Amino acid sequence: MLKKRLIFTLLYGERVFNLSRNFQLQRVGDLTWLKENYELNSITKSIDELILLDVNRAEREAEVFQNQLSSLARTCFMPLAAGGGIKSLTDARRLFLAGADKVVVNTSLFESPEVVRDITRTFGAQAVVASVDYRTSLDGRREVYLDGGKRATGMSLKEGIDLVNQAGVGELYLTSINHDGTGTGYDLEGLREALQEAVVPIIVSGGAGNYAHLVDGLRAGASAVSTANLFNFMADGLEEARRLMLINGVDLCMWTDQL
Repeated sequence: MLKKRLIFTLLYGERVFNLSRNFQLQRVGDLTWLKENYELNSITKSIDELILLDVNRAEREAEVFQNQLSSLARTCFMPLAAGGGIKSLTDARRLFLAGADKVVVNTSLFESPEVVRDITRTFGAQAVVASVDYRTSLDGRREVYLDGGKRATGMSLKEGIDLVNQAGVGELYLTSINHDGTGTGYDLEGLREALQEAVVPIIVSGGAGNYAHLVDGLRAGASAVSTANLFNFMADGLEEARRLMLINGVDLCMWTDQL
């Protein structure tokens, strides 16, 4: 059986890293700030994977983003996934060349699914993660949104996951916009709904505020849990979260100094 995973997600836009709450961004700091506040080499043993997402709301600066990716890849010796604005095989290839082990696709999955299938055929399903963002209405209906949570698709979460299943990707990165940045925990009902439809492992995102929320997401059936809250996991926060998850019986990878 595959081990569960703890993932840290970095949101990069307007040349800085950002916090997000309900997909509304708050600027935090640049790469220098990140390196000053996070010992990137040490968190290699705290998380299993790092995800870097380009969340620019204006025109994307592909070269700038690729440079940030390359810098992180040289510093962090762990699997690194990157995404944001991938519209072609060439876009994906550039991220791989910049140091990504996986690419994360979102809008193209819904608007140009043939592009996603082309990427998976070229690089393999294990190298492609489909990202699905959704909002939950007052009546409990979950609807897929694009463009940073601003554009409704009219598509239900089930319909969105059906597209993921058809795309041949290796994983699904699932984010509740309602829970994003709230620190109140994941949308576990939405996760369970997704698990009934998805044929690939699910990374659940949006809402983690402490280690207990991470445990809840994994126990609900996610293969991996992700947090993007920069402030909750500064200093030794990620290391402590992993230690407490192991104490609570989560089947994570263990290294010698964690035994």
